[in-house]
Amino acid sequence: MAKGDRIYTYRNFWQLDGLYKHYGIDCGDGTVIHYRKPSEVIERTSMATFSMGNPVYVVDDPEDFYFVPDVVVERAESRLGEKKYNLLFNNCEHFVNWCKIGINDSKQIRNFLPTINRLDTSQLYEPIKQALMGKDKNNSLQLLDEALTDVRSVWNTIQPEYERAISEMKTWDEVAKAALKKDREDLARAALKKKWNYRHQAGKLEIELNELAELTENIIRNQQSLKQ
Repeated sequence: MAKGDRIYTYRNFWQLDGLYKHYGIDCGDGTVIHYRKPSEVIERTSMATFSMGNPVYVVDDPEDFYFVPDVVVERAESRLGEKKYNLLFNNCEHFVNWCKIGINDSKQIRNFLPTINRLDTSQLYEPIKQALMGKDKNNSLQLLDEALTDVRSVWNTIQPEYERAISEMKTWDEVAKAALKKDREDLARAALKKKWNYRHQAGKLEIELNELAELTENIIRNQQSLKQ
């Protein structure tokens, strides 16, 4: 193990052994930065606290791009104290991958939940249609309220992804510029590739957000019409 390595240990869940991996960033000085359990806060702890007496392993999956060790640790340090743990979108594996390779991803979750389908926004129009066709005013308002709740739920899922994509796009742009200043065209090309991938992702998410905004306006307009 060395400074900047992604490391992991197996943690127990209830009475089962080795059910999931817990990840962290090796700081190279006997400490580890990780989403500590059960507090779910990103903290710097001793290696002993991280491992809890279990063996520690290094992630050795091949990647096209790595940040240098000092930058990996700096990225990890920049998020110390964060309290935004989310099993599906921001867990300990997401965190270490973001620190090391700039991609917020969790193979552990993808393997556990091979398909997570986002709610099709077109389905949200059905409650509106039912409300407008209904004769019971109170029931129509309730259906519109339920539709608005569904829209908010989808928005709260997509908006953080969009903001993260924009942030990563800017980060990789800076990485590319820094690489060019050091005459590292290979690193610059790799960084620009990631930047364009995030730009494409942001573009798709922006379209979805615009659809949700239009749908929200439609719901509110019809709510106001029914209340008059």
